[in-house]
Amino acid sequence: MMKRVNQITAKTASTEHQQVPATGGGAVPAAPKSPNQTSTSPTTATSPRGMAGLTRPILQSMPDTRQQSFEEIYGPPENFLEIEVRNPRTHGTSRNMYTDYEIVCRTNIPAFKLRQSSVRRRYSDFEYFRDILERESARVTIPPLPGKVFTNRFSDDVIEGRRAGLEKFLKIVVGHPLLQTGSKVLAAFVQDPNWDRNAW
Repeated sequence: MMKRVNQITAKTASTEHQQVPATGGGAVPAAPKSPNQTSTSPTTATSPRGMAGLTRPILQSMPDTRQQSFEEIYGPPENFLEIEVRNPRTHGTSRNMYTDYEIVCRTNIPAFKLRQSSVRRRYSDFEYFRDILERESARVTIPPLPGKVFTNRFSDDVIEGRRAGLEKFLKIVVGHPLLQTGSKVLAAFVQDPNWDRNAW
């Protein structure tokens, strides 16, 4: 009886050994997938959701390739203001001599009526203009004018130095936003050829 039981046990163990073959790493190999079987992963590259995740960063990093128009490239900026003091001329003889300067203004700022203008002013006109600005604009510190010259004031060096100083002064005051909107004399001095200093 014991011999028969031992034979049955040995046969069962042999059958189990044949059905589950051992692998080198001790793991059971996975069964091969059917050709019709598809993956159920929700974030695969072939699924719509997966493609959206892949393409979104690419779309966000693409630069703006819209071409600028001719006006955008070569047109004037939105707000621009150019002031130039140039072309000094000396008039009169002896004690009645004086020098005046051309003021050229180019702008599209609404505070100025003309987009481009040219007027002539002498040094004493600038003095009146500065005094009026100080009366009008207590909140703004008005810069000084170049100093007066009492000797050789009609020499080329003196005239050029004064021209540069007047241009620097004018660029500061004309470019100040508070003076552009609050001063009544500013645009008239820069653009009106009939400006009368005694009218202020």
